[in-house]
Amino acid sequence: MIRVLLADDEPMIRAGVAAILGAAGDIEVVAEAGDGHHAVELALSHRPDLCLLDIRMPRLDGLRAAAEIGRALPGTAVMMLTTFSEDEYVASALGSGAAGFVLKSGDPRELIAGVRAVAGGGAYLSPSVARRVIAQLGSGQLGRQAGARARIAELTGREREVLALVGAGLSNAEIARRLHLVEGTVKAYVSQVLARLGVKNRVQAAILAYEAGLVHQE
Repeated sequence: MIRVLLADDEPMIRAGVAAILGAAGDIEVVAEAGDGHHAVELALSHRPDLCLLDIRMPRLDGLRAAAEIGRALPGTAVMMLTTFSEDEYVASALGSGAAGFVLKSGDPRELIAGVRAVAGGGAYLSPSVARRVIAQLGSGQLGRQAGARARIAELTGREREVLALVGAGLSNAEIARRLHLVEGTVKAYVSQVLARLGVKNRVQAAILAYEAGLVHQE
């Protein structure tokens, strides 16, 4: 069972998200918070597998809460809830420790898939979020696509396969099953890919995979 802490300052949003997650069967919302400060406190006391945080919250916003949780609980994954109007926050949040971004107004299946992927050690970007964040990251999409393709050209065929699956939100264990590899080997490949691409985490790698066209954007 994936234990989740849910933080959003809108009770109706919390209720809806909690209902969606609860219906998944393998996800349990163990605590809820209405602001970032309370979310950090509850994370320390409940030690969930994953914290699902709204970006804009009173007292402490989701990005700062994510950073605090990451420092205090490095084993707890963090995923952000966002809206289309907050693309600039998503683009600047890649170093906050968050490993996933999903839209509040998105498909519930994306929310469940994202929680499973991030809790399993992967990264997840809703396709619509990825598309808009990529647009925010630079003025020329074609130029960025060409640059991304040039960067991944340095990777081996197997490394590109791993990068594509990271971009699709798969965890190391899922990638291992897909490619018929040992999980430890996949972990080594992921580390190699991050180092060769010069990115800090799986989310940045996922965005690069989208930019290069390795992941289909729906």
